[in-house]
Amino acid sequence: MITLRKSDERGYANHGWLESRFSFSFAEYHDPRHMHFGPLRVINDDFIAAGKGFGMHGHRDMEIVTYVLEGAIAHKDSLGNGAEIRPGEVQRMSAGTGIMHSEFNPSPSDRTHLLQIWIVPNRAGGPASYEQKFYDVAQKRGKLRLVASPNGAEGSVTIQQDAKLYAGLFDGNETATLSVSPNRLVYVHVARGSVSVNGAALTAGDAAKLTAESSVSISNGVDAEVLLFDMATLQ
Repeated sequence: MITLRKSDERGYANHGWLESRFSFSFAEYHDPRHMHFGPLRVINDDFIAAGKGFGMHGHRDMEIVTYVLEGAIAHKDSLGNGAEIRPGEVQRMSAGTGIMHSEFNPSPSDRTHLLQIWIVPNRAGGPASYEQKFYDVAQKRGKLRLVASPNGAEGSVTIQQDAKLYAGLFDGNETATLSVSPNRLVYVHVARGSVSVNGAALTAGDAAKLTAESSVSISNGVDAEVLLFDMATLQ
């Protein structure tokens, strides 16, 4: 079964320096129909103005993945990490028992567009940790490239949950199909462009929730960038 979540149905907030769309309930946006999908708790589609960002703040017991689509975000945290995240890079931060961090757009003139993703971990506590890796266009062109997994498979970043995150770029006749094991949940988020997911047409910001499907096919892309989550149900 496939259920579509259209972009304009998401929550919305505009704070001037920050414009956000919320796929799941977050901050001032609350919708009991959209609290999470399995362990996937947050997808925030954020546009951050030049020179602005989030000051030092804390998290705990959450797997946080940052995926930059445009511009850059400068990260600093209480573990001593400091780096800029740019398109093609995936940052994973396991909050564990607690971590403080800040995120700012370092550009004096250009905005940053990113997806901030939260995944509920399969266990609470443990030490906080940080990881960042780069995946070039060739690794994602016309295919689903594993970028996050429970065991760091295929050079992916490691998350503490039975979930896999794939990223892909699709245009023209490029097609990719992923086999899905029984009782798995699949969530496909279209970050940009347009694409078909098991025959359903989606455009930027749209998502598809899939249950009881044996495979997921991505096709008919037009300058599309797609994130696909393959997850166990939340226990």
